[in-house]
Amino acid sequence: MTGVSRRVFMRHTAAAGGAALALPALGGWAGEAFAAEPTAAAGIAAAELVTVLPSDPRYASLVAGANGRWVGTPNYVLVASTADQVVQAVQETLNKGLRFTVRSGGHCYEDFTSNANIRVLIDISAMTGISYDSARRAIAVDAGAQLGSVYETLYNNWGVTIPGGTCPTVSVGGHIPGGGYGPLARSHGVTTDHLYAVEVVHVDAGGVARKVVATRESTDPNRELWWAHTGAGGGSYGIVTRYWFRSPGATGNDPALLLQKAPTQLIISEVAFSWNGLTEAAFTRLLHNFTAWHEANSSATSPYAKLFSAIKPRHKLAGEFLMSSQIDAAAPNAEQLLDTYLAAIVAGTGLTYRVDTRQRVDWLYNVLHWPGLGGSGFEGKGRFKAKSAYLRRTMPDAQIKAFWKHLTRTDYTNSAALVEIAGYGGAANLPASNATATAQRDSIIKMLFVNLWATPQEDAANLAWIREFYRDVFAATGGVPRPGGVNDGAFINYADADLADPALNTSGIAWNHLYFKDGYCRLQAAKNTWDPKNVFRHTLSIRNT
Repeated sequence: MTGVSRRVFMRHTAAAGGAALALPALGGWAGEAFAAEPTAAAGIAAAELVTVLPSDPRYASLVAGANGRWVGTPNYVLVASTADQVVQAVQETLNKGLRFTVRSGGHCYEDFTSNANIRVLIDISAMTGISYDSARRAIAVDAGAQLGSVYETLYNNWGVTIPGGTCPTVSVGGHIPGGGYGPLARSHGVTTDHLYAVEVVHVDAGGVARKVVATRESTDPNRELWWAHTGAGGGSYGIVTRYWFRSPGATGNDPALLLQKAPTQLIISEVAFSWNGLTEAAFTRLLHNFTAWHEANSSATSPYAKLFSAIKPRHKLAGEFLMSSQIDAAAPNAEQLLDTYLAAIVAGTGLTYRVDTRQRVDWLYNVLHWPGLGGSGFEGKGRFKAKSAYLRRTMPDAQIKAFWKHLTRTDYTNSAALVEIAGYGGAANLPASNATATAQRDSIIKMLFVNLWATPQEDAANLAWIREFYRDVFAATGGVPRPGGVNDGAFINYADADLADPALNTSGIAWNHLYFKDGYCRLQAAKNTWDPKNVFRHTLSIRNT
């Protein structure tokens, strides 16, 4: 093992595997969102629909999301506590001819819930129930429930889990339909692989709001509505009020056997690489090793399927960058597998690394205390821009060269800029590409490009940097990660409106192909059926034909 020692920094987040971060902070090891305080609506649960006006003290927190670049200005917010109240909210708003949208947790990367055209915001964060539904033999989770509560309830009640993201304040409302994923994706797949049913409030051709349940059963006439919620993202078909989870092939009536078992303990590792003295050749070899290892170990039957790792190169001004890894402590030879992995990543680089964390932790404690991306310098930076890409093979040298160029630029001075290169593959690649709307089923890596800053005056420089960086990385395919080659498009939960802007996406590759590939026509057919009036829409929503 190359490194200094297995020294553990004694800080209050050491057991969580990362450094302390002030909010807002990044969404963790492949997490799908940025942390934000729970909305005011989380504490509102009422027998009737609640109207929150701009004069109400709760209004400000209800209209502000995790991305400080946008703050909504709706006429009022409707807080719903039940699916029937959501039906009521939708119908009343439609009858008034007002544009509305829904939010569950406020973690959207773009302005989908805070656009200036939105006059009514329907907030469902008060809908937080989690229970076993014996009739459907599935575990029901209301759309406002936060991931931390879901993990805790599933584990404490039945010892099971879903393979979602790492930020505990993200609500399942928008997380699930985008094909949410996290550190268990390599061993258990993505969240929608375990989605059995959805309850959706939609609007029919007559303008009537209705509540409907759609399941994955082949005999269900509403099955296409279920399929449309397995990777198309939220906000295209209606308002999801509840999800039901049951893993494929699960039998019986015991909820402890209907989802994947959660790990009991993890062995976690966090190491830091210094920019001091780092050469381009060593950096190139490091990223080559990381992605080549994942290409070689992407099988669901690999002994490394229960190992997850993310390397997070930051701008050089940060001084260093981290690699966070975890493995199920119950995996055979887990300690040795982790050591062998770490040695493979630094092989031939000549680099040493500082070991910040190497220890066993309880899985539940770890997911509830959220490691984040680690490091310092994110504090007080509430504005951000994100982009994404899937990687199918070892990262080409030309792409790594673009990484080096933009992460070492001297004309850009934001140390809170990075790319999270996160392990993927394994069980996430087992389903066929058309089994769900999550079409990317042979990738080995997901990448999240992101930078954070504090003030509107910094917008132009930071947006220019991340757009130039992304364009240069994918220069060989028109500036975007064209599906089917080395890359395989983008991840809808890392929403990037640039891809739908012809002034910014000049590749000739449609935004919908980057996100959904050949599944887009099927998604459009479902849109025509379930939202024929295009009531539910935003920049990256499915279009009617």
